[in-house]
Amino acid sequence: MTYIVREIFASLQGEGVQSGRVAVFLRFAGCNLWSGREADRITARCRFCDTDFVGGERYGDAESLADAVAAAWPAQDGVNRLAIVTGGEPGLQLDDALIAALHRRGFAVAVETNGTLPLPSGLDWVCVSPKAGTDLVVTRGDELKLVYPQVGAAPEDFEHLDFTHFLLQPMDGPERAANTDAALRHCLSRPRWRLGLQLHKSLGLR
Repeated sequence: MTYIVREIFASLQGEGVQSGRVAVFLRFAGCNLWSGREADRITARCRFCDTDFVGGERYGDAESLADAVAAAWPAQDGVNRLAIVTGGEPGLQLDDALIAALHRRGFAVAVETNGTLPLPSGLDWVCVSPKAGTDLVVTRGDELKLVYPQVGAAPEDFEHLDFTHFLLQPMDGPERAANTDAALRHCLSRPRWRLGLQLHKSLGLR
């Protein structure tokens, strides 16, 4: 399989339950909810995405891509290695071969997905970020991270799903302060939910 990769880089996980953990991010190109072109945003199924996932480098097989991820690991040793596979939508490209290749290089493999496509087995951490107006195929995992507020995606709609952690992440943009206050108040009223902040943005990290 040929993989199209937008970028590979090391940083701290900036959001969610594993916030603050060192990781190599593998960002795939492409998404099934938006083309990534501004001209198409108005008709996209997800209109608030702030990630550049258009274009990138091609890798002809899982081994060469896993080697590139391993080369980006910032430490001298291989302790506590984590690869976070994201996008775009990683479910379009992530497969068993790549997961196995990353495991052979000592990485735990996490995925950040919109949950509308089936995922391969063998993942060590599954984070689903639902988008309003879509049908979830991935209904169980480690972390459900809901960008809030979204019209048509109330937190209560997801509480029956089989996730270990439920997080509300205030939607970024001009209304971020108001959205943060709304998410905070919702968490206080429904303690199943945790407030999830974007640490990487406050620290100026990728």
